[in-house]
Amino acid sequence: MQQNELTKLGNRIKDLRKRKKLSISALCYRNGLESSTVSRIEAGSVEAKYLTLLKIAKALQIDLCKMLDFNDE
Repeated sequence: MQQNELTKLGNRIKDLRKRKKLSISALCYRNGLESSTVSRIEAGSVEAKYLTLLKIAKALQIDLCKMLDFNDE
């Protein structure tokens, strides 16, 4: 994945999390991920694995396809 795409994905996840009024800690409590992992994903500094994205989507109570729909911004 290119850096621009990673940044775009991270911004999308961060925006969805903030819309739900969740802190990174609260999101991680819901999905069992480390807060440092989610922070790096939101910053666009790491490429998230499929299962990690599924966990984030589930914690946000959103379908993964909807989470990845950048036209919904």
